[in-house]
Amino acid sequence: MSGSAATSPARWALWLVLAGGYVLMLRLNLPGHLSVDSVLALHEGRFGVRTTWNPAIFGWLLGVLDRITPGTALVVALSGGLLFGGWLLLSLSRARTTWLAPILALGLIALPQVAIYPAIVWKDVLFADCAIAGFALLAFGVRKGGTPWISLGLAALLLAAAGLLRQNGLILAPPAALAIAWALSARGWKKSLGLAAGWLAAVAALTLVLSAVARPQGAGAPDNAGEKGLRLLATYDLAAAAHLQPGRLTPRIDAVAPDVGQYLRANADRLYAPERVDVLTADKWLASGLKRVPRDVILAEWRDLLTSNPGLWLQARTLAFRQVAATPVIDRCLPVTVGVEGPPATLEALRIPPRRSAADMRLYNWTTWFLDTPAMSHVAYAAAAFAVMLLMLLRREPPDLIVAGLMAGALGFAASFFAISIACDYRYLYVLDVAALTGLLYVALDPSPGARRRARR
Repeated sequence: MSGSAATSPARWALWLVLAGGYVLMLRLNLPGHLSVDSVLALHEGRFGVRTTWNPAIFGWLLGVLDRITPGTALVVALSGGLLFGGWLLLSLSRARTTWLAPILALGLIALPQVAIYPAIVWKDVLFADCAIAGFALLAFGVRKGGTPWISLGLAALLLAAAGLLRQNGLILAPPAALAIAWALSARGWKKSLGLAAGWLAAVAALTLVLSAVARPQGAGAPDNAGEKGLRLLATYDLAAAAHLQPGRLTPRIDAVAPDVGQYLRANADRLYAPERVDVLTADKWLASGLKRVPRDVILAEWRDLLTSNPGLWLQARTLAFRQVAATPVIDRCLPVTVGVEGPPATLEALRIPPRRSAADMRLYNWTTWFLDTPAMSHVAYAAAAFAVMLLMLLRREPPDLIVAGLMAGALGFAASFFAISIACDYRYLYVLDVAALTGLLYVALDPSPGARRRARR
């Protein structure tokens, strides 16, 4: 069932499957799929402007690759390369490969998360693929117990980039650091903890440098995109509170714009939807009225909600989190996007026509076969990630601990959406799906109990 040599038939078969899957993904999807967010980010990168509150590094990276080859083909190649390359590198962290691995890999390639998602030009997808490649580098680096300086350095860069692609993406760095310390603890906990702390500091330093350098408009102080997102989150929670508790007063808002507070209370049932904030932001009167309310007032009103009525806030957050984590009506949560869609003026400036071809529709129809099944269920992938984490903590070989760290980081990232979710788009927890798939593939490489447990027998 297995081969122990590095060039065993099972390992060669896995590599061929992964290479074929990567080529197939490119063949089916190039030059990539763009939603409104993608088009706006590409516009930022190409023209060196800042017009959205998406992460600056995303537009910057699209701009860099666009200058090499106009369009998004290189982004798709990079995203898919990080995922498939990470899986190939992960196979090198085990001394043996069973035939279960290439068989499972064939099944994984058929999933929309692998066959289509790497070609969707979304920051969430690139974030996930950076994370997978970063942890794969760490697993490969610690396999022999030495100090893997190159792997540590490259992984720090990828985790820093991931942390900037998603505002809460740095949640993955602490589990990675803990996994490094544990994986290298054979040399002594003092040394391994020091190395892990230094690595975590390097991630923080690289994050700071990239936040200042990787900007579409050029180097400078990090922008305030996160602050805009926080204001939107606060407004969404206040609308949810008004919906759940009719007539609830907003004294701080009322003090500066009483008509805004009154409008929010009177229209809360119409303005609030647990699936997404778009209904709220689409209301032109409220959008205009909120411009008269200073950001500090909105945030102070929100903090009052958290401190004076935490139960109400928890109820509001539970409604939003259920939508993004469980996607009870997945069709409302943008499970996939194909083709090219964006503002006409922006597409014209980019010289990219809108697209919805027959090939795009075939990909969309393929995805529909998986909707409402465990194959596109974050809950199912969370259970799989948790199971893989437990298995790895039982076996505890150095690469196992890195994989356990990936599972913990993905689960923690998903859990963070309890506090920050404002929409249920499926892509937000995409990293949980691919982390679980990565963990399952890693287990399939070598399901044996491991050298340490065999020795105890």
